[in-house]
Amino acid sequence: MQLGMIGLGRMGGNIVRRLMKNGHSSVVYDKDPTAVAVLAAEGSVGSASLEEFVGKLSKPRRSG
Repeated sequence: MQLGMIGLGRMGGNIVRRLMKNGHSSVVYDKDPTAVAVLAAEGSVGSASLEEFVGKLSKPRRSG
């Protein structure tokens, strides 16, 4: 399953790491490019803007 995460502080970053550890893929965005780079280096797909974030998510997309 692919999930997107906006906000990669302590909680958001750890959620993404747990999801990846359990076989899920993720697209991530944060206003701090360093946070995005760290998770991209760990296997997430990083994005530099919200538009890019949405574009990298597989269709169909659903918020919830």
